[in-house]
Amino acid sequence: MSIFDSPDEYYMQQALREARAAAAEDEVPIGAVIVCGDRIVARAHNQTERLHDVTAHAEMLAFTAASEAFGAKYLPDCTLYVTVEPCPMCAGAAGWTQVGRIVYGAADPKRGFSLLTGPMLHPKTTVVGGVLADECAALMKEYFNSKRKQ
Repeated sequence: MSIFDSPDEYYMQQALREARAAAAEDEVPIGAVIVCGDRIVARAHNQTERLHDVTAHAEMLAFTAASEAFGAKYLPDCTLYVTVEPCPMCAGAAGWTQVGRIVYGAADPKRGFSLLTGPMLHPKTTVVGGVLADECAALMKEYFNSKRKQ
């Protein structure tokens, strides 16, 4: 992790790898990793097209994988790293998992959970936004610009 300014940047780079995998599969390029301690316990990227499932967001798939890895539905000692601010559905799932921390890259001014009022997350969950935001946002812009040209 020495080439990164912080562990958050290192793990966000891992989420960006997942986002690039999504883009390579012609999915909206959002990636997520879940970290507990210093270990990645789950990796996922959007698969809504592949699975024909509007709920197959990177966060949702990562929560499922992490819960399976731990054999438990609660993840209070884990951090979710996701390249774009979670939508309300994923924020609601984060609340149900009681994930301890959420770190996201780019804000989502159209569909991000921060647009809504009222508690969505578990009261003990902390949120950090803007980690590698420019890189995360650029991936999204590139993807949607390529779609507009088609």
